[in-house]
Amino acid sequence: MKITLYSAQPYDCRSFDEVLASHFPDAELEFVYQEASLNLHTVALADKSDAVCVFVNDQLDADVLEALAAQGVRAIVLRCAGFNNIDLEAAHRLGLFVARVPAYSPEAVAEHALAMIMTLNRKTHRAFNRVREGNFALDGLLGVTLHGKTAGVVGTGRIGLCMARILQGLGCEVLGYDPYPSEAFKAFGEMVPLEALLARADIVSLHCPLTEQTHHLIDAKALAGMKPGAMLVNTSRGALIDTPAVVEALKSRHLGALAIDVYEQESELFFHDHSAEIITDDVFARLASFPNVLITGHQGFFTVEALAEIAQVTCANLLAFAEGLECPNRL
Repeated sequence: MKITLYSAQPYDCRSFDEVLASHFPDAELEFVYQEASLNLHTVALADKSDAVCVFVNDQLDADVLEALAAQGVRAIVLRCAGFNNIDLEAAHRLGLFVARVPAYSPEAVAEHALAMIMTLNRKTHRAFNRVREGNFALDGLLGVTLHGKTAGVVGTGRIGLCMARILQGLGCEVLGYDPYPSEAFKAFGEMVPLEALLARADIVSLHCPLTEQTHHLIDAKALAGMKPGAMLVNTSRGALIDTPAVVEALKSRHLGALAIDVYEQESELFFHDHSAEIITDDVFARLASFPNVLITGHQGFFTVEALAEIAQVTCANLLAFAEGLECPNRL
């Protein structure tokens, strides 16, 4: 089976090659790595492929899916948990097999969220630069003690539960919100309505999928309802927050700090080196100008263990398709 893997980075190639050699040595899976992302202009790269393997910022709307199907592609495997970027109705209409990696090292994302909270609170990123310049002054590096603070976790799935466990371990009072509450969350904190969580939490961490219901979940109204000076953390999907509204909340100093590993318009920026270019996204540039904003480039998932698990589950999904077996990760 020939699979075109789009948005391929060097670490993708290494992890898939290693997993094929160690876990699937006899599997007839031939990966063709393409650095280009999938869109209507790059569909032709998958010519003569049986399947395509895609990531979070690849485009899989009806036009792209129809073009893929027309040139013989029969399966779409996502090497991620989220699937908001694929038109599932069109995929099913075209008879395409679609599968994802429903969860991979949820601890990795939760740990990254914690790293961002700790960095932004204690300003270790600024301290690092100061010390390298021989500046050991502490003024401007003041943080708060997280023990005893209230932390809100929006979304109590596997990653949200990991985050709640970490926050409880720090000595925080943990609040949770989820339209489909997890019984397991009761071991770590209290389930409350979203409005109550926003009003009480010193830290709000988002861990929910992007759907029609969660699009711009944190908008101007939600931001106004947050506790003054609170920190907002998003390691899930960029469109969970209304970015221009967040900029205004930062400018008014109502929002105390922002940590994001995802961005609504990230497809034009993330996973590539733009250091020698002018970034024309004015909203992103404005965000990056705030001293109380920390941005990372969608690296929450980026651990050795997570990459290996992504490759293993993706290959298993492909073999289930090839052999006509039931696939638990099929959408």
